[in-house]
Amino acid sequence: MAQPPAKKTLSVYLYIPNIIGYFRIIINFIAFAECYTNRTLFAILYFFSFFCDGLDGWFARRFNQASTFGAVLDMVTDRVSTACLLALLSQFYRPGLVFILLLGLDITSHWFQMYSSFLSGKTSHKDVKHTGNGLLKLYYGYRPFMAFCCVASEVLYIILFLYADAKSTSLLNTCRGILKESPLVVFMFISTLIGWALKQVINVIQMKTAADACVAYDSKRGK
Repeated sequence: MAQPPAKKTLSVYLYIPNIIGYFRIIINFIAFAECYTNRTLFAILYFFSFFCDGLDGWFARRFNQASTFGAVLDMVTDRVSTACLLALLSQFYRPGLVFILLLGLDITSHWFQMYSSFLSGKTSHKDVKHTGNGLLKLYYGYRPFMAFCCVASEVLYIILFLYADAKSTSLLNTCRGILKESPLVVFMFISTLIGWALKQVINVIQMKTAADACVAYDSKRGK
């Protein structure tokens, strides 16, 4: 009796969340190509790409298309996008070293977290159930809080990009100028500043926790 033809499985490369990931990369290329000539267009495209970051997660859960490739693609796209924006800001402002240090912290923190998760045999870098830090658990365990911190950080960088002025490269002067704007702009700026600060604290905690996990792994292996 003839066997029925094997059911074809959809390639992981063609999962809906991953296609959205490719689309994000294209949007970011266009955004950064226009960053010097059309700041408003850059801000719109950059934020839309960031919005799609949440959209691909929804599709992954909705259609059961979560994948290791998708998780890596998502994180690399996030990190590279933020790194490019921070590098851009370091050209507009003084001291530019502030943005370079933030770039380094962002990449180091997430790299340590990814690698420590791999060593621990976890399927996701967001699995922090066994950590003793409550803030880190809240960040990865409560989506609205995580969304607030991430959105606030990116929006703050976009605001600083839009308000960058060739006449004054002082970061402090620009921040003082923003605080003199309309109440709505001031409220948005302060709100994003709070979320950004929380995100940096979490990055430091994550880096230290992940580094401790790597050291613990080395200690166990050495026994």
